[in-house]
Amino acid sequence: MTVEIALRAARVRYGPLEALHGLDLALPAATVTLLLGRNGSGRTTALRALAGTVPLAAGRVLWRGTDVTGLPAHARARRGLCFVPDLRAVYATLTVAENLDLVAPGRQDAALAAYPELAPLLGHRAGTLSGGERRMLALTRALLSPARVVLVDEPSLGLSRAVASRTYGLLAALARPPRSAAVVLAEQRVPGGLPPGSLAYELSRGSLAGAGELV
Repeated sequence: MTVEIALRAARVRYGPLEALHGLDLALPAATVTLLLGRNGSGRTTALRALAGTVPLAAGRVLWRGTDVTGLPAHARARRGLCFVPDLRAVYATLTVAENLDLVAPGRQDAALAAYPELAPLLGHRAGTLSGGERRMLALTRALLSPARVVLVDEPSLGLSRAVASRTYGLLAALARPPRSAAVVLAEQRVPGGLPPGSLAYELSRGSLAGAGELV
């Protein structure tokens, strides 16, 4: 498997506290990878380090072998990285339609095909939506962008079981041709609906505790 993006000996500090302790992660193209762990395990920080929204205190971020450690988040986004955080993932003062137009102008139909629940809400401001509705709106960014690296923190947050199952299927499809993206999902536990061969890394207290493939 071709490694799309990787953390090498990555350390991240929040003030005096170190959240990642020399973490090594290799995230392949055309593969769904899970970062598993409890709250405080470092999975969210690992996503942020890959996205460039937190700086590394030490170590490197390599993208197809190129060192992008010093590249800011907006430059990584232009290069082909999409990050959907767990919180504050939509523009609250804009309508649903305006949020969709920012992600993929002229492609509202594709977003509504993925999440028809958003159709009656197009004129509503995103800040007035329920948590699950905001989550669906945020996830359209990952589904509609042409990104080669897709990072999603807790995809099913606030979603019903049926919508969560649909969401994992949609995200898994991004790893297949023609997108063949590296799809990285931060989760507390292994969700259903992901294809065999998906990778899983277990994190604990900012370090790698285990790794394997889903069967």
